[in-house]
Amino acid sequence: MANHTNFRRMGRQVLLYLAVLIIIFWTVAPYLWLIISSFSYRIDLLQVPLRWIPARVTLDNYYELFFSRGGTNANASLFLRALGNSGVIASSTTLICLLLGVLSAYALSRLKFPGSRVYMVLMLIVQMIPPIAIIIPLYVILRRFELLDTRYGLILVYLSFILPLVVWLMRSYFGAIPSELEDAARIDGCTRLGALFRIILPLSGPGLVSVAVFAFIAAWNEYLYAFVLTTAAAKTLPVLVGEFSTKLGLEYLRIAAAGVLASLPPVILALVFQRFIIRGLTAGAVK
Repeated sequence: MANHTNFRRMGRQVLLYLAVLIIIFWTVAPYLWLIISSFSYRIDLLQVPLRWIPARVTLDNYYELFFSRGGTNANASLFLRALGNSGVIASSTTLICLLLGVLSAYALSRLKFPGSRVYMVLMLIVQMIPPIAIIIPLYVILRRFELLDTRYGLILVYLSFILPLVVWLMRSYFGAIPSELEDAARIDGCTRLGALFRIILPLSGPGLVSVAVFAFIAAWNEYLYAFVLTTAAAKTLPVLVGEFSTKLGLEYLRIAAAGVLASLPPVILALVFQRFIIRGLTAGAVK
């Protein structure tokens, strides 16, 4: 009987590991092929049978993203402008969301005021609205205030769906911190804001880091709003990656190189702050 139980347990573990390997391969394989394509020549990618390891490696696809050859490559300047737009918009959105989200989450977590529950429900409803349903009203509003194709316009739009996420995550994290710590600080003379900045925020380091990473990745990877609300001046990197083309057609290898570079900031942030992200999510979920 014991042997039969051990055999069933081993069978479940084998199936679990097999499922994990399949999911990992399904997730990682496209990204690996993107990296391989970015270092390959076009003729090598068209070989039959397909070769996963290219016979020749080149950096020309990356070089052409940043430098123009003979002044004929306009994509280089477009890429650098889009890279700057994405960096400024994502960083500004993250900082503003952290500043406003922390204060709002702390108020919802610690203060009892009329309408607090309604406020949380409204934020949840906003998160459930599909972006395609409000893209036209947003376009009309931004055009009315002359914010189309501007960084400020995109930042305001991104705040509308990233800020509620920040408030929800930070509220659950603040709720897991004992309120007795603030009470002791207020007895010693701290105001509520003083207790927030001196007691609560230092204890909320993992939560702040995880929320900041999620906010930055959401702003960096956003495509629909940037595609509809920008034309040239404020175009972001995800939109530009799909627009690399010449008179001879799409530049697949350059798209692959640009895709790799566009994915580096989120991947690096997730790897560097992985420990803080896990701690922040688990601490905010368990009280």
